[in-house]
Amino acid sequence: MRGLNKVTLIGNVQPKDPELNYTKNGQACCKFKLVTDESYKDDSGKVIERAEWHRITAWGKLGEICSTYLKKGSRIYLEGKIRTGDSYEKDGRTIYPSPEIWIDNMLMLDSKPAGTAENGAVRNEAARVSDSDSNDSNEKNDDDLPF
Repeated sequence: MRGLNKVTLIGNVQPKDPELNYTKNGQACCKFKLVTDESYKDDSGKVIERAEWHRITAWGKLGEICSTYLKKGSRIYLEGKIRTGDSYEKDGRTIYPSPEIWIDNMLMLDSKPAGTAENGAVRNEAARVSDSDSNDSNEKNDDDLPF
């Protein structure tokens, strides 16, 4: 039986805006950090708050979307998988890279994207992006339809 590598997080982009770079072959790669928080009571009843920082990577079109619409403080929901690079030797010691989350789905949870104008210009632009994407996929010949 195969294992399952699935991560679901809700948190805020921190401590800075996402950074977009391109690989040598032109593929977009957006990296940012996401902070999640939780609280619990210890044995004495005192509330303890804890923040967890996650390294996030988004590839391709999703990476470009993250770079365009996410800002420091943006609240998002994401799904992905944990990836850890190969270990390597440095100064006689074995180095194990920190795990990161490679996302394949992201949903902005803010009522208005962080850092946008009151008129919602970014939201309108996002709608245009999704509309143009759907038009490309809908350009099929009527003969290709099964009904």
